[in-house]
Amino acid sequence: MSVMLKKNDPEKARQFFADKMAFTTGPVEVARSLAERADIRIVDVREAEDFRKGHLPGASNLPHEKWASLEGLRKDALNVLYCYTQQCHLAATAAVEFASKGFSVMEMDGGFEAWKDNELQIETEASTGAGKRPVSVAA
Repeated sequence: MSVMLKKNDPEKARQFFADKMAFTTGPVEVARSLAERADIRIVDVREAEDFRKGHLPGASNLPHEKWASLEGLRKDALNVLYCYTQQCHLAATAAVEFASKGFSVMEMDGGFEAWKDNELQIETEASTGAGKRPVSVAA
């Protein structure tokens, strides 16, 4: 099946991309925000086992079976959610649920794979110790 590309409505395109930028961000932008100590909360919605193997610096883990607890989310800050890959919709699904509970949310495009592809700093359980947060983030 071939897809025909056709001219679209510029106003609809403007609105689509404005909405997209308001609710999604990329790994490099997240890394910069972490380095600048922005008031954001990073929430990894992947399975706990995958989180232990590696995650974004300072992230909390909130796998699907624990979403009802809302553990690690903050109502007074932007909660940046991520999952596995660009094709994974787990973070988007979580964003719908958490936003419906009054949390400000944004999805990191590309998930953990995009973070790794950009060669950004990764924490593991061994590197975080007892809840320590790294001081610097490579960007």
